[in-house]
Amino acid sequence: MKIVVASTNPVKVKAAQLAFATLLPSADLHMLPVSVDSGVSDQPTSDQETRRGARNRTANARVNIPEADFWVGLEGGIEAIDGQLMAFAWMHVLASNGRRGSARSTTLPLPPSIQHLLDEGMELGDANDRVFATANSKQAGGAFGLLTNGLYTRESIYTQTLVLALLPFTNDLYL
Repeated sequence: MKIVVASTNPVKVKAAQLAFATLLPSADLHMLPVSVDSGVSDQPTSDQETRRGARNRTANARVNIPEADFWVGLEGGIEAIDGQLMAFAWMHVLASNGRRGSARSTTLPLPPSIQHLLDEGMELGDANDRVFATANSKQAGGAFGLLTNGLYTRESIYTQTLVLALLPFTNDLYL
């Protein structure tokens, strides 16, 4: 089974691998990472923009690599809700037969020190690196890992969300 992941970030690719392996344990999975444009801001700042970014990544991955069984788009975003800045992600999956699945991750409240840097225009990964004195955290545990001391990670949250996005392909109630 050929699965195109619309990212070269190892965390996103691994999350896709784990999600497909969880729901399709006997499938022979071949993950193909590809860098594509999201068509949205580098740091999406609303639920709608983040979801659109995931869908755009899926569509652009299909244009770049049209021969596959599935295309997967993952997009992280932020949004202020009642003054509290929240981080989350949208996952979008497209199958070669045209079926689609989408899911939004759990929402992570961000601390004021990170919110301040984001308000100045910094991306979440860069703000995390500055506040936590790390490097390239978005290709590791991300904000989820840093703020939960590794209890949850970007990979684990993305895997969980992709499992939910894949339900229309694996559960007969969606057919």
